[in-house]
Amino acid sequence: QVRLVESGGGSVQAGGSLRLSCAASGDTYTSYCMGWFRQAPGKEREGVAILSPGSRRIYYGDSVQGRFTISRDNAKNMLYLQMNSLKPDDTAIYYCAAKYEPLAGTCYPTANLYRYWGQGTQVTVSS
Repeated sequence: QVRLVESGGGSVQAGGSLRLSCAASGDTYTSYCMGWFRQAPGKEREGVAILSPGSRRIYYGDSVQGRFTISRDNAKNMLYLQMNSLKPDDTAIYYCAAKYEPLAGTCYPTANLYRYWGQGTQVTVSS
């Protein structure tokens, strides 16, 4: 069982930055895909950035590539999302998610594959 708690959302003007944090219970480094998803009103939940087990591979959505950076602090069981050059289109609820992947398989950015979710944190970017 993995428990995830996000923090760090808020309101910012376009071009600004925010850092989201996700505190994970248990050791998720070696056997879990860990990542960030977001959901804007009226849209499907989409994968933003995902780390494979052991952080061997990183996925970024096309719309955030070059602006967002996912990272983790294994000692603290923390996952982060640094968001720079924010745009109004980045406005959404951001969720931390985890998926058990003991065989180090591919971490697809498909929301319904992830079993564990945080409560979400709102990010609002104004123009």
